[in-house]
Amino acid sequence: MDSVPVPSLSASSTLTEEVQVTALQMIELLTSTTDEHGGVIVEMDKPMDSATFVSILRASISHWKQLGNMGVWIKSPIHLVSLVEALVKEGFWYHHAEPKYLMLVYWIPDSANTIANATHRVGVGAFVVNEK
Repeated sequence: MDSVPVPSLSASSTLTEEVQVTALQMIELLTSTTDEHGGVIVEMDKPMDSATFVSILRASISHWKQLGNMGVWIKSPIHLVSLVEALVKEGFWYHHAEPKYLMLVYWIPDSANTIANATHRVGVGAFVVNEK
């Protein structure tokens, strides 16, 4: 997990009721890498309860949105299957599955989703004929 500092604001007791920054609170984020299309990839590995996970997930999505990221790819290994329901409830959908993991995706911006899923494989063959 990563952490980012976020200012915590509290009201001053002065008559002018000024707001002062009193402390920095560390917010835990999901560890991610940036992909070549403006998205982030998260490879889950740490077991946690769903409530904690959702809190960290929401903070992470907010952070990625502020950074201008587009899509979120979460690779959930089979031993973390208990977090899949929470991901789906937060708006993620299945992209693909392999024997040892499930890949879920989420589109951040309020624009047309450009995350596609390959549904077919196309093969091309050719041969050359000459007079011999």
